[in-house]
Amino acid sequence: MPGENLTRDEARERAALLSVDGYEVSLDLRSAVGGHGGGEPRTFRSVTTVRFRCAEPGASSFADLIAPSVTALSLNGRDLDPGQVFDGSRILLEDLAAENELVVDAQCAYSRTGEGLHRFVDPEDGEVYLYTQYEPADSRRVFANFEQPDLKAPYRFEVRAPEGWTVWSNGAGELADGVWRFAETKPISTYITCVVAGPYHYVTDSYERVLEDGTRLEIPLGAMCRKGLAPHFDADDVFLVTKQGLDFFHDHFDYPYPFGKYDQAFVPEYNLGAMENPGMVTFREEFIFRGKVTRASYEGRANVILHEMAHMWFGDLVTMEWWDDLWLKESFADFMGTFANVGATRFKDAWITFANRRKAWAYRADQLPSTHPITADIRDLQDAKLNFDGITYAKGASVLKQLVAYVGQDAFLEGARRYFKRHAYGNTRLGDLLSVLEETSGRDMAAWARSWLQTAGVNALTPQVLLTTDGRIDELAVVQDAAESHPELRPHRVAVGLYRRGGDGALERYARAEADVGGARTVVAELAGQQAPELVLVNDDDLTYCKTRFDTTSLATLRDGLGDLTDPLARALCWSALWNMTRDALLPARDFIGLVLRFAGRESDIGVLQMLHAWADSALTHYAVPAWRETGGRLLAEGALRELRAAAPGSEPQLAWARFFAAVAAGEADLALLRGLLDGTEKIDGLEVDQELRWAFLEPLAAHGAADETVLAAELARDDTASGKRHQVRCLAARPSAAVKAQAWAQVVESDALSNALVEATIAGFAQPSQRELTAPYAEKYFAAIERVWSERSIQIGMDVVRGLFPGLQDSPETLAATDAWLAAHEDAAPALRRLVLEARDDLSRALRGQACDGAAAG
Repeated sequence: MPGENLTRDEARERAALLSVDGYEVSLDLRSAVGGHGGGEPRTFRSVTTVRFRCAEPGASSFADLIAPSVTALSLNGRDLDPGQVFDGSRILLEDLAAENELVVDAQCAYSRTGEGLHRFVDPEDGEVYLYTQYEPADSRRVFANFEQPDLKAPYRFEVRAPEGWTVWSNGAGELADGVWRFAETKPISTYITCVVAGPYHYVTDSYERVLEDGTRLEIPLGAMCRKGLAPHFDADDVFLVTKQGLDFFHDHFDYPYPFGKYDQAFVPEYNLGAMENPGMVTFREEFIFRGKVTRASYEGRANVILHEMAHMWFGDLVTMEWWDDLWLKESFADFMGTFANVGATRFKDAWITFANRRKAWAYRADQLPSTHPITADIRDLQDAKLNFDGITYAKGASVLKQLVAYVGQDAFLEGARRYFKRHAYGNTRLGDLLSVLEETSGRDMAAWARSWLQTAGVNALTPQVLLTTDGRIDELAVVQDAAESHPELRPHRVAVGLYRRGGDGALERYARAEADVGGARTVVAELAGQQAPELVLVNDDDLTYCKTRFDTTSLATLRDGLGDLTDPLARALCWSALWNMTRDALLPARDFIGLVLRFAGRESDIGVLQMLHAWADSALTHYAVPAWRETGGRLLAEGALRELRAAAPGSEPQLAWARFFAAVAAGEADLALLRGLLDGTEKIDGLEVDQELRWAFLEPLAAHGAADETVLAAELARDDTASGKRHQVRCLAARPSAAVKAQAWAQVVESDALSNALVEATIAGFAQPSQRELTAPYAEKYFAAIERVWSERSIQIGMDVVRGLFPGLQDSPETLAATDAWLAAHEDAAPALRRLVLEARDDLSRALRGQACDGAAAG
């Protein structure tokens, strides 16, 4: 039988044959707190009873289970020999009856990779914490099941846990006679079942609402984290956003929250941002802030809380049939997270963050060779794992924002309400959503879907302005183009904004028109006769998904006065457009860096400022010609320090500039200042160097040989926590030594002893832009190792290694040729592995084009 990689065809065949009536899952997790002979505990007992029907009695099928061993198996009371029917990932089921009962008693493995049941030991106090993470298909690592989204069923979980622990699952739980028993769930998919267990710090609250029919809805709320993080846990703010979100979604969805309680667990070593398990949402614990952060971090956390909450309806109540339609939940949740953030919380400017940060992720993904339509072709589970990308999330959300502009917000929300009621606890495809939107809007959704959901690639929109002799607009047109590889020209609902300077020098919008742009060139007749603009913004208000370009006059205006734009969203859109031009080798990296140095200090939106810092760093690392990097780095460090000293004491910009200064510090004086800020001999008024900022300052010191192992050990003693350990591991791997790089490489590539979080930290430290010569020998080793790593390690660790260790910093035609040689010699490699290498190759090729553009600017 095939192995772990379930295909779409197999899933369809099994769904046509089987329907599941219910699961009873019993887990014994008492082994979690100790191993035999002093070693780490490896396994736990999992007993599953699943009742299911078969449409063709006598037929054969299979159940899914990834486990070291199976103790006992029975089908309809008949004992089966595990050695005959279990191959390590599947259980063969032959001669099925019309109604069946399968009982599987297995030893399942604790995880160190964040897949399945993850076991974490807190170095601070030795406490053990467990949680599950399944998407797309890792519940089979914890209990036997039919692992595909369209075989929904109710679940009953019971868990035996170490004394003194608390256990949570999707349903409400009670402890009796040493066993935690949980209420039966509604019919849900396997991948959103969940168990969290351990001595977590747990805080409670409640949400109440009177529904339109007069019934009172009461939802118990809970929030938890490790005990070591409890002093930093601002549960009140988590509950505030949670209640605001529940109000918002009840107001707009007209379908009461369907899953009883609402717990939110912030867990260690988490691979994702969060996961929408109904009634038991899990988040990465980095959303609990150990030091001072900017408003952008709180906004980001609120967005994720609301994104996961939207999933309770889009994804949990109504679920896609197969992973092709993953967008049916992720695009909606990404859109709804921002929509609710603006509509319900204190973060009224969240669409600015969306335009600047989320869409940058989408634009990058949509220009890779692996780009795909929003409704993707997902052949198997490895495809599915890689499809949690910027297209499925951020492009999909951007397209939904365009859809709201196209059909109107009322029609869009009414369509959602009908969709929930029509398909509650069921599974859907694209057509199910389009049909309700056609009903509510009267629009032809099929044509819209063909253009936006079923084609790949991003269009560029450029203004063309013809003026009369007296300085007015004779004709303003929007020119649309597309990449040769994806030539689709789409219908766009856009707002075109015209900007001029007022008497105070500020650049302000004086005219705006909405238009339907289609085809290669569209005239916006409404703007004829207006005064000549200094700046034309063709996607003003960010209604559509496109790369915005500028005419010559507009680009000159931005070069001279980008900081004079008064509207923060317009400014964010211009910054995003300029960054896209830099990545497309249309704007030299040194010019983009120059714009950041001139105008970033005037940026009022802290999230945009932090994005500009990241982009400037990336421009220097990847797109600046090598001969200019030292100069560019010095300019960035000088500029960052200048802005740091000028920022208001204790302000968010001060913190952002401090972090950016650390990221670009390289000169002796810069490193000396960082050392002084750490030991207290230097001070910047209002800058509190808390523990998180200390680690941010230590990494560049380590990378430049100014902080050795002894210094880092002393810092870990000061911060002997799980977070501190991750920081120390990253800093240790960042040191400029051939022996250090060899050790880091061996720990990640040749061994599986490190947990997922420490693998990530080691890779981050290994790849330092200032150490290209030190890491050069690993380019050849990378290509020799990746196929073995992909076959031997979990897909999560495989992805981390293949992405993180690609020799992109060896940015030369020789590395490009070596990548092409590997691809040519490995045409039969796993498609998901080839996709990752192709994406890395594209980033490298883009970097080389950017460097050529930057070199040409040098003259």
